[in-house]
Parts: sequence; structure tokens; C-alpha cells
Amino acid sequence: MPAASSASQCGSELGIRMDGGSAAATSDDEQQRDEFRRVFRSASRALPPPHPAVALGFNQSSFTYEGLAAATCGFSQGNLLGQGGFGYVHKGVLPNGKEIAVKSLKMNSGQGEREFQAEVDIISRVHHRHLVSLVGYCIAGSQRLLVYEFVPNGTLEYHLHGAGRPVMDWPTRLRIALGSAKGFAYLHEDCHPRIIHRDIKAANILLDQNFDAKVADFGLAKLSSDNHTHVSTRIMGTFGYLAPEYASSGKLTEKSDVYSYGIMLLELITGRRPVDLTNDDEDSLVDWARPILMQVTEGGSYDGLVDPRLGDNYDPQEMLRMIVRALEGDVSLDDFINVGGKGAQSAMLGSSSSSDYDVRKVGKNGVLSSQEFTSSEDGHTGEFVNGNSQEIRNRTS
Repeated sequence: MPAASSASQCGSELGIRMDGGSAAATSDDEQQRDEFRRVFRSASRALPPPHPAVALGFNQSSFTYEGLAAATCGFSQGNLLGQGGFGYVHKGVLPNGKEIAVKSLKMNSGQGEREFQAEVDIISRVHHRHLVSLVGYCIAGSQRLLVYEFVPNGTLEYHLHGAGRPVMDWPTRLRIALGSAKGFAYLHEDCHPRIIHRDIKAANILLDQNFDAKVADFGLAKLSSDNHTHVSTRIMGTFGYLAPEYASSGKLTEKSDVYSYGIMLLELITGRRPVDLTNDDEDSLVDWARPILMQVTEGGSYDGLVDPRLGDNYDPQEMLRMIVRALEGDVSLDDFINVGGKGAQSAMLGSSSSSDYDVRKVGKNGVLSSQEFTSSEDGHTGEFVNGNSQEIRNRTS
């Protein structure tokens, strides 16, 4: 039978004419079709979301070392995107044209193949619009490589502090603050086991073409089981962002992440780095901001806190709300000033041998309290609350 006739016959059997009209159909036929549509819609809603690799157009999750070497031009210097405490990151292009970011992990991780695969399997299932998706991995001898989606617009650190960069406007800063909060809230509240990032900083916030924030490196964070309130571990993180209680005790909770996020809020507000290495007194951002924050809590002006490059081009209510969120907590102003003092500094000096940085400087951090992120059921998270504090509402989609 010709194809056209076959198609017409199929259409007739469904009670539908190919020319757009309706063929004769009994009420039983209509009821059957209605039932079919109802079941089909129900089944469609029940389908689980696709693996991030599939959703992003990748047809594999396991890569060969040779394939990744070819994609990155032999891990060339020209393809190097950056390096950090976990290893080097290179840009790559697969044969199908898909762009990727390949992280070569340091080889002293001591992690076996089975352990590595198990961790990757968990992390690769984490998918959120404000998280950088892990789409695959490679195991080649002792080498471990992770393959991520490529986020094209660089880091928050680059756009906020990079030499010669245009001034980031206030709506963009607010958009990044809320977007990254959504990502962190998802890690803390919606992942099982919950994921504590451990290294929240501007360099780990990637930006897409629309300056939507995507949290990076969460895949290398410590996984925390729900039946533990903290994880005791070797201190990891970046000087200037560390919560004092984490730096002094090594006890890691999601509140440690929120403290680091608060430092990042201060960065967005002030336009200053967490630590100004060009300044002889080496004051942290927190030390610099403390006197102004004291004025704010006493009803004074916050003008001295705002990035002067913004001029008057910001919403005063939004700015005040962000400053309040950076300050708000269950401790008093005296606690803000005293936290991270001599006692904490002495405790930290005893743990310097297990740290990746000079912990003798960390005792200077101590204005922000450790709050908690909260996430809403519909996934539109971005609010972070503490006790009876008011919620900061999402202002971006």
C-alpha cells in the first residue's frame, strides 16, 4: 500500500481526517481517546528528569583520556581556563562541537577508582539551573578528570575585580547574589545527602551570557550525611571567606557555607576583595567594613559601604536589604566584633599544619553570623532566613 494511503488509513482508524476534518466516530471511540490522552499526560508528568549529560546534549558520561586530550589540544596552555586547589581546568571542544571544561584533579587525592566513580555518580545527578553540571569523567591509571558543561562568561571575580573591566551595575550584582543563593540552597536542602560546598568565593561563581550565576566546584565538596550535624575534616577553603568557627575547630556545617556567602555579599556591595593584598596592613574586608556596619546597626548611613563606582545608580531599599542580610543573625553586635579574637586565633594557630593556607591571618574575620539557607518546594529558592528575620524575595526569574 502506498505511504499516503497507509497514513490516511491510520488517521481514519483514530477518527481523524488527514485534511483536518473529523471522521465519524462513536462515543466509545471518543472516550477511549480521552482516556488515552489522560494516561499519556499522567505518564509524561511522572517521567524523571534526564541525566544532566543528556539534557545538555551529551551522549556519553565516560570519556577516554585520549579523547579529552584531543578536545583540549593536548591540555595546552592556550586552552587553560584556570587552576585552583583541586587542579587545572582546560576548555575543550568535542568532535560534535560541544564545548566542555575539563578539570584535571591533583593526583595525590588517594581516591580509589570505585570510590571516585561512586562520588561522581552522586554528583552527576545534581542538576539545577544555578549549578554547573558535571556531565562526565575519565579514569586513566592514577589520573582523574571531570568533564563539566562550559560556562562562557568567566567568573564573578573576573567581572567584579578584573583590571580594565566595566563597572558591574547594581541589577546584575543583585541578580548574581540571588542566583547563587538558589544554587547553594539546592545543595543544602534538596540534595540527599546534602552537599556542603566548603569553598564559596567569587572565583567559584561562573556567569553565563545573561550574567546568571552558576555555582562551580560543588562536585568536589564534602558530602555530609543527614544523620551528622557537621563533618570534621582537614580545613579547606580560601582565606578571607572562612567562617571563624570552621577555621578554629575544623567542624564543617552548612552554616560555614552561609558565612562565606555573606562575605561574597559584602564583595558585591563594596566592590572590594575579601583581602586587599596591596594594602600594607593586610586588613580583611570584614575588618574594613566593621566600623561602617556598626553605624548601620545604630541607624547610621551605609553610604561609605557602597562601591563608589556605582555612584547613585542603585536601589537604596535593595541595597539596605542586602546589607541587613549580610549582618543579620542570632548574635549581638558585641559578638560580631569579638568573634575571631585572640582565643579563636590561638586555637587556629594549633591547626596550621593541616591547613592549605596561612591560618594565622584567619582570626581577623568576624562580622557576619552563620545563618541558614532555605529553599522553597517549587525550586525558586533564593531566600535565606534566620529565626524571625524577614525573607528576601526573589527579584529574578
